[in-house]
Amino acid sequence: MIKNCKQVLRYMFGRGAFARLPELLAPRREGGAWTAFFVDHWFRGQPLAAQLPLQKGDEVVFVDTTHEPKTSDIDQHCGKLRALGRGLPGAVCGIGGGATLDTAKAVSNLLTNPGKAEDYQGWDLVKVAGIYKIGVPTLSGTGAETSRTCVMTNTRTGVKLGMNSDFTIYDQLLLDPDLTASVPRNQYFYTGMDTYIHCIESLNGRYRNAIGDAFSRQALQLCDEVFMSDDMMSPENREKLMIASYLGGCAIANSFVGLVHPLSAGLSVVLGTHHCVGNCIALTALEEFYPEEVKRFWRMVEKQKVQIPLGACRDLAAERYAALFDASIQHEKPLENALGPDFRAVLTRGKAESLFRRM
Repeated sequence: MIKNCKQVLRYMFGRGAFARLPELLAPRREGGAWTAFFVDHWFRGQPLAAQLPLQKGDEVVFVDTTHEPKTSDIDQHCGKLRALGRGLPGAVCGIGGGATLDTAKAVSNLLTNPGKAEDYQGWDLVKVAGIYKIGVPTLSGTGAETSRTCVMTNTRTGVKLGMNSDFTIYDQLLLDPDLTASVPRNQYFYTGMDTYIHCIESLNGRYRNAIGDAFSRQALQLCDEVFMSDDMMSPENREKLMIASYLGGCAIANSFVGLVHPLSAGLSVVLGTHHCVGNCIALTALEEFYPEEVKRFWRMVEKQKVQIPLGACRDLAAERYAALFDASIQHEKPLENALGPDFRAVLTRGKAESLFRRM
Protein backbone atom coordinates (compact mmCIF):
# COMPACT_ATOMS: atom_id res chain seq x y z
CA MET A 1 0.00 0.00 0.00
CA ILE A 2 1.33 3.42 -0.99
CA LYS A 3 0.40 6.22 1.42
CA ASN A 4 0.43 9.94 0.74
CA CYS A 5 2.05 11.04 4.01
CA LYS A 6 1.95 14.43 5.62
CA GLN A 7 4.34 15.39 8.41
CA VAL A 8 4.99 18.39 10.66
CA LEU A 9 6.00 21.38 8.52
CA ARG A 10 8.38 23.07 10.96
CA TYR A 11 10.21 22.18 14.16
CA MET A 12 12.69 23.81 16.49
CA PHE A 13 14.98 21.53 18.53
CA GLY A 14 17.50 22.12 21.28
CA ARG A 15 18.03 22.65 24.98
CA GLY A 16 16.55 25.97 26.06
CA ALA A 17 14.34 26.19 22.96
CA PHE A 18 11.26 26.86 25.11
CA ALA A 19 12.43 30.46 25.43
CA ARG A 20 11.73 30.88 21.70
CA LEU A 21 7.99 30.24 22.08
CA PRO A 22 7.08 33.98 22.01
CA GLU A 23 8.60 34.45 18.56
CA LEU A 24 6.78 31.37 17.24
CA LEU A 25 3.47 32.77 18.51
CA ALA A 26 4.07 36.33 17.32
CA PRO A 27 2.70 35.90 13.76
CA ARG A 28 -0.47 34.36 15.23
CA ARG A 29 -1.09 37.32 17.54
CA GLU A 30 -1.42 39.91 14.79
CA GLY A 31 -4.54 42.00 15.03
CA GLY A 32 -4.89 41.24 18.73
CA ALA A 33 -5.58 37.52 18.29
CA TRP A 34 -5.39 35.46 21.45
CA THR A 35 -3.80 32.08 22.21
CA ALA A 36 -5.28 29.05 23.98
CA PHE A 37 -2.64 27.20 26.00
CA PHE A 38 -3.34 23.61 27.00
CA VAL A 39 -0.86 22.64 29.73
CA ASP A 40 -0.47 19.35 31.62
CA HIS A 41 -1.80 19.87 35.16
CA TRP A 42 1.53 18.48 36.42
CA PHE A 43 2.93 21.98 35.80
CA ARG A 44 0.31 23.93 37.76
CA GLY A 45 2.28 26.07 40.21
CA GLN A 46 5.58 24.94 38.68
CA PRO A 47 8.22 27.19 37.06
CA LEU A 48 7.19 26.24 33.53
CA ALA A 49 3.70 27.64 34.07
CA ALA A 50 5.21 30.94 35.16
CA GLN A 51 7.26 31.04 31.94
CA LEU A 52 4.25 30.95 29.60
CA PRO A 53 4.40 33.97 27.25
CA LEU A 54 0.93 35.22 28.18
CA GLN A 55 -0.66 38.31 26.72
CA LYS A 56 -3.99 40.00 27.34
CA GLY A 57 -6.87 37.78 26.34
CA ASP A 58 -4.91 34.50 26.37
CA GLU A 59 -6.50 31.49 28.02
CA VAL A 60 -4.65 28.79 29.98
CA VAL A 61 -6.31 25.40 30.42
CA PHE A 62 -4.60 22.95 32.77
CA VAL A 63 -5.44 19.51 31.38
CA ASP A 64 -6.16 16.90 34.04
CA THR A 65 -4.13 13.93 32.82
CA THR A 66 -5.15 11.66 35.70
CA HIS A 67 -7.26 9.95 33.06
CA GLU A 68 -6.70 9.82 29.33
CA PRO A 69 -8.66 12.21 27.06
CA LYS A 70 -12.37 11.54 26.61
CA THR A 71 -14.53 12.84 23.81
CA SER A 72 -16.64 14.60 26.43
CA ASP A 73 -13.52 16.41 27.70
CA ILE A 74 -12.86 17.81 24.22
CA ASP A 75 -16.47 18.94 23.88
CA GLN A 76 -16.27 20.72 27.25
CA HIS A 77 -12.99 22.46 26.43
CA CYS A 78 -14.39 23.75 23.14
CA GLY A 79 -17.61 24.86 24.80
CA LYS A 80 -15.71 26.89 27.40
CA LEU A 81 -13.50 28.57 24.79
CA ARG A 82 -16.50 29.49 22.65
CA ALA A 83 -18.33 30.81 25.71
CA LEU A 84 -15.57 33.39 26.23
CA GLY A 85 -17.09 35.30 23.33
CA ARG A 86 -13.74 36.29 21.82
CA GLY A 87 -14.05 34.43 18.55
CA LEU A 88 -11.57 31.79 17.54
CA PRO A 89 -8.00 31.90 18.92
CA GLY A 90 -5.13 32.67 16.58
CA ALA A 91 -3.25 29.65 17.89
CA VAL A 92 -3.64 26.62 20.11
CA CYS A 93 -0.51 25.58 22.03
CA GLY A 94 -0.23 22.14 23.65
CA ILE A 95 2.41 21.75 26.37
CA GLY A 96 2.73 18.36 28.04
CA GLY A 97 2.77 14.64 27.40
CA GLY A 98 0.74 12.69 24.88
CA ALA A 99 -2.63 13.24 26.58
CA THR A 100 -2.17 17.01 26.62
CA LEU A 101 -0.78 17.16 23.09
CA ASP A 102 -3.72 15.08 21.85
CA THR A 103 -6.19 17.29 23.70
CA ALA A 104 -4.79 20.42 22.05
CA LYS A 105 -4.93 18.80 18.61
CA ALA A 106 -8.52 17.66 19.09
CA VAL A 107 -9.67 21.06 20.35
CA SER A 108 -7.98 22.77 17.40
CA ASN A 109 -9.92 20.57 14.98
CA LEU A 110 -13.26 20.75 16.74
CA LEU A 111 -13.23 24.56 16.99
CA THR A 112 -13.51 24.79 13.21
CA ASN A 113 -15.71 21.76 12.53
CA PRO A 114 -19.34 21.25 13.58
CA GLY A 115 -20.65 18.64 15.96
CA LYS A 116 -19.00 16.71 18.76
CA ALA A 117 -15.60 15.08 19.15
CA GLU A 118 -17.10 11.60 18.85
CA ASP A 119 -18.26 12.48 15.32
CA TYR A 120 -14.63 12.53 14.21
CA GLN A 121 -13.35 9.31 15.75
CA GLY A 122 -12.12 7.46 12.72
CA TRP A 123 -10.17 8.06 9.52
CA ASP A 124 -10.23 11.32 7.58
CA LEU A 125 -13.54 12.57 8.93
CA VAL A 126 -12.28 16.09 9.67
CA LYS A 127 -13.08 18.26 6.64
CA VAL A 128 -11.92 21.76 7.67
CA ALA A 129 -8.43 22.73 8.83
CA GLY A 130 -8.19 23.42 12.54
CA ILE A 131 -6.67 26.36 14.38
CA TYR A 132 -2.90 26.81 13.90
CA LYS A 133 -1.28 24.67 16.57
CA ILE A 134 2.11 24.47 18.24
CA GLY A 135 3.18 21.34 20.12
CA VAL A 136 5.64 21.43 23.02
CA PRO A 137 6.26 17.90 24.38
CA THR A 138 7.39 17.56 27.99
CA LEU A 139 7.56 13.76 27.75
CA SER A 140 9.30 11.72 25.06
CA GLY A 141 7.90 8.60 23.49
CA THR A 142 4.27 8.85 22.46
CA GLY A 143 5.03 10.48 19.11
CA ALA A 144 1.89 12.59 19.63
CA GLU A 145 3.95 15.56 18.53
CA THR A 146 4.28 14.14 15.01
CA SER A 147 1.28 11.85 14.53
CA ARG A 148 -1.88 12.53 12.54
CA THR A 149 -4.13 11.27 15.32
CA CYS A 150 -5.35 12.37 18.71
CA VAL A 151 -6.68 9.44 20.70
CA MET A 152 -9.87 9.80 22.73
CA THR A 153 -12.13 7.42 24.65
CA ASN A 154 -15.87 7.63 24.16
CA THR A 155 -17.23 6.40 27.50
CA ARG A 156 -20.73 6.15 26.03
CA THR A 157 -19.77 3.66 23.32
CA GLY A 158 -16.64 2.19 24.92
CA VAL A 159 -14.58 3.10 21.86
CA LYS A 160 -11.01 4.35 22.20
CA LEU A 161 -10.09 5.70 18.79
CA GLY A 162 -8.22 8.57 17.25
CA MET A 163 -9.28 11.60 15.28
CA ASN A 164 -7.07 10.46 12.38
CA SER A 165 -6.59 13.25 9.87
CA ASP A 166 -3.92 15.25 8.09
CA PHE A 167 -5.54 18.27 9.76
CA THR A 168 -4.57 16.83 13.17
CA ILE A 169 -0.83 17.23 12.59
CA TYR A 170 0.89 20.05 14.44
CA ASP A 171 1.90 23.03 12.32
CA GLN A 172 4.96 23.79 14.48
CA LEU A 173 6.91 21.85 17.11
CA LEU A 174 9.15 23.19 19.82
CA LEU A 175 11.36 20.34 21.06
CA ASP A 176 13.29 21.20 24.24
CA PRO A 177 14.89 18.23 26.06
CA ASP A 178 15.24 20.35 29.21
CA LEU A 179 11.46 20.05 29.66
CA THR A 180 11.75 16.30 30.34
CA ALA A 181 14.16 16.63 33.27
CA SER A 182 11.39 16.49 35.91
CA VAL A 183 9.64 13.37 34.60
CA PRO A 184 9.33 10.57 37.22
CA ARG A 185 11.71 7.74 36.40
CA ASN A 186 9.16 4.97 35.80
CA GLN A 187 7.00 7.27 33.66
CA TYR A 188 10.04 8.27 31.62
CA PHE A 189 10.66 4.59 30.85
CA TYR A 190 7.02 3.69 30.10
CA THR A 191 6.61 6.64 27.75
CA GLY A 192 9.93 5.99 26.03
CA MET A 193 8.82 2.41 25.42
CA ASP A 194 5.92 3.74 23.36
CA THR A 195 8.48 4.74 20.73
CA TYR A 196 10.15 1.33 20.94
CA ILE A 197 6.78 -0.38 20.52
CA HIS A 198 5.68 1.87 17.65
CA CYS A 199 8.78 0.87 15.73
CA ILE A 200 8.76 -2.87 16.38
CA GLU A 201 5.10 -2.99 15.37
CA SER A 202 5.84 -1.08 12.20
CA LEU A 203 8.81 -3.26 11.25
CA ASN A 204 6.84 -6.46 11.89
CA GLY A 205 3.74 -5.31 10.05
CA ARG A 206 2.43 -5.87 6.54
CA TYR A 207 2.16 -2.21 5.57
CA ARG A 208 5.80 -1.22 5.34
CA ASN A 209 7.90 0.98 3.13
CA ALA A 210 11.56 1.96 3.04
CA ILE A 211 10.97 5.41 4.56
CA GLY A 212 8.98 4.08 7.50
CA ASP A 213 11.55 1.34 8.05
CA ALA A 214 14.37 3.90 8.10
CA PHE A 215 12.58 6.04 10.69
CA SER A 216 11.87 2.92 12.79
CA ARG A 217 15.41 1.55 12.69
CA GLN A 218 16.99 4.86 13.65
CA ALA A 219 14.51 5.34 16.51
CA LEU A 220 15.21 1.81 17.78
CA GLN A 221 18.94 2.46 17.70
CA LEU A 222 18.43 5.54 19.85
CA CYS A 223 16.17 3.61 22.23
CA ASP A 224 18.90 0.99 22.65
CA GLU A 225 21.47 3.68 23.39
CA VAL A 226 19.20 5.31 25.97
CA PHE A 227 17.76 2.30 27.78
CA MET A 228 20.89 0.17 27.80
CA SER A 229 22.96 3.02 29.24
CA ASP A 230 23.79 3.53 32.90
CA ASP A 231 21.82 6.77 33.12
CA MET A 232 18.79 6.83 30.85
CA MET A 233 17.87 10.34 32.04
CA SER A 234 21.18 12.09 31.44
CA PRO A 235 20.93 15.32 29.39
CA GLU A 236 22.40 13.54 26.39
CA ASN A 237 19.95 10.65 26.65
CA ARG A 238 16.98 12.97 27.09
CA GLU A 239 18.00 14.59 23.81
CA LYS A 240 18.26 11.19 22.13
CA LEU A 241 14.88 10.04 23.41
CA MET A 242 13.17 13.22 22.25
CA ILE A 243 14.60 12.61 18.76
CA ALA A 244 13.56 8.94 18.92
CA SER A 245 10.01 9.97 19.84
CA TYR A 246 9.86 12.32 16.85
CA LEU A 247 11.20 9.64 14.49
CA GLY A 248 8.89 6.99 15.95
CA GLY A 249 5.91 9.22 15.23
CA CYS A 250 7.16 9.69 11.67
CA ALA A 251 7.51 5.92 11.33
CA ILE A 252 3.87 5.38 12.24
CA ALA A 253 2.84 8.14 9.83
CA ASN A 254 4.27 5.88 7.12
CA SER A 255 2.81 2.66 8.48
CA PHE A 256 0.50 1.45 11.26
CA VAL A 257 0.92 0.12 14.76
CA GLY A 258 0.36 -3.58 15.38
CA LEU A 259 -0.99 -5.96 18.00
CA VAL A 260 0.27 -4.20 21.13
CA HIS A 261 -1.76 -1.04 20.72
CA PRO A 262 -5.22 -2.65 20.29
CA LEU A 263 -4.71 -4.78 23.40
CA SER A 264 -3.42 -1.75 25.29
CA ALA A 265 -6.53 0.13 24.20
CA GLY A 266 -8.60 -2.67 25.73
CA LEU A 267 -6.74 -2.25 29.02
CA SER A 268 -7.38 1.49 28.89
CA VAL A 269 -11.11 1.28 28.17
CA VAL A 270 -11.92 -1.53 30.61
CA LEU A 271 -9.37 -1.10 33.41
CA GLY A 272 -8.43 2.57 33.04
CA THR A 273 -4.76 1.76 32.40
CA HIS A 274 -2.76 4.66 30.99
CA HIS A 275 -1.58 4.19 27.43
CA CYS A 276 2.19 3.87 27.80
CA VAL A 277 2.25 1.56 30.80
CA GLY A 278 -0.58 -0.37 29.12
CA ASN A 279 1.64 -0.89 26.09
CA CYS A 280 4.40 -2.25 28.32
CA ILE A 281 1.96 -4.61 30.04
CA ALA A 282 0.51 -5.83 26.74
CA LEU A 283 3.95 -6.42 25.22
CA THR A 284 4.90 -8.82 28.03
CA ALA A 285 2.23 -11.26 26.79
CA LEU A 286 3.20 -11.15 23.12
CA GLU A 287 6.49 -13.04 22.85
CA GLU A 288 4.71 -15.41 20.47
CA PHE A 289 4.33 -12.53 18.00
CA TYR A 290 7.40 -10.39 18.82
CA PRO A 291 9.92 -12.89 20.27
CA GLU A 292 13.21 -11.00 19.98
CA GLU A 293 11.60 -7.66 20.69
CA VAL A 294 10.05 -8.88 23.95
CA LYS A 295 13.40 -10.29 25.09
CA ARG A 296 15.08 -6.97 24.32
CA PHE A 297 12.34 -5.15 26.24
CA TRP A 298 13.00 -7.26 29.35
CA ARG A 299 16.73 -6.56 29.08
CA MET A 300 15.95 -2.83 29.14
CA VAL A 301 13.62 -3.27 32.11
CA GLU A 302 16.32 -5.14 34.01
CA LYS A 303 19.01 -2.61 33.10
CA GLN A 304 16.94 0.35 34.28
CA LYS A 305 15.41 -1.47 37.28
CA VAL A 306 11.88 -0.24 36.59
CA GLN A 307 8.69 -1.97 37.64
CA ILE A 308 6.13 -3.28 35.12
CA PRO A 309 2.81 -3.69 37.01
CA LEU A 310 1.51 -7.14 36.09
CA GLY A 311 -1.32 -9.33 37.35
CA ALA A 312 -4.35 -7.08 36.90
CA CYS A 313 -5.87 -9.35 34.21
CA ARG A 314 -5.21 -12.80 35.65
CA ASP A 315 -8.44 -13.53 37.50
CA LEU A 316 -11.15 -11.36 36.02
CA ALA A 317 -14.81 -12.23 35.61
CA ALA A 318 -15.85 -13.62 32.23
CA GLU A 319 -17.67 -10.42 31.29
CA ARG A 320 -14.51 -8.40 31.88
CA TYR A 321 -12.54 -10.57 29.46
CA ALA A 322 -15.37 -10.14 26.96
CA ALA A 323 -15.21 -6.36 27.39
CA LEU A 324 -11.42 -6.39 26.90
CA PHE A 325 -11.86 -8.30 23.65
CA ASP A 326 -14.64 -6.02 22.41
CA ALA A 327 -12.54 -2.91 23.10
CA SER A 328 -9.51 -4.39 21.32
CA ILE A 329 -11.01 -5.99 18.22
CA GLN A 330 -12.38 -2.65 16.96
CA HIS A 331 -8.88 -1.54 15.91
CA GLU A 332 -9.03 -3.11 12.49
CA LYS A 333 -6.18 -1.34 10.69
CA PRO A 334 -3.51 -2.16 13.33
CA LEU A 335 -4.77 -5.73 13.68
CA GLU A 336 -4.74 -6.25 9.93
CA ASN A 337 -1.24 -4.80 9.82
CA ALA A 338 -0.10 -7.27 12.47
CA LEU A 339 -2.12 -10.39 11.68
CA GLY A 340 -3.39 -10.02 8.11
CA PRO A 341 -6.89 -9.57 6.67
CA ASP A 342 -8.16 -12.63 8.55
CA PHE A 343 -7.09 -11.20 11.91
CA ARG A 344 -10.40 -12.20 13.50
CA ALA A 345 -9.57 -15.85 12.86
CA VAL A 346 -6.29 -15.37 14.76
CA LEU A 347 -7.40 -13.06 17.56
CA THR A 348 -10.48 -14.96 18.64
CA ARG A 349 -12.21 -14.32 21.96
CA GLY A 350 -10.47 -17.34 23.43
CA LYS A 351 -7.07 -16.28 22.14
CA ALA A 352 -7.52 -12.73 23.42
CA GLU A 353 -8.52 -14.00 26.86
CA SER A 354 -5.43 -16.21 27.04
CA LEU A 355 -3.25 -13.20 26.18
CA PHE A 356 -4.93 -10.94 28.73
CA ARG A 357 -4.54 -13.58 31.43
CA ARG A 358 -0.76 -13.37 30.98
CA MET A 359 -0.73 -9.62 31.65
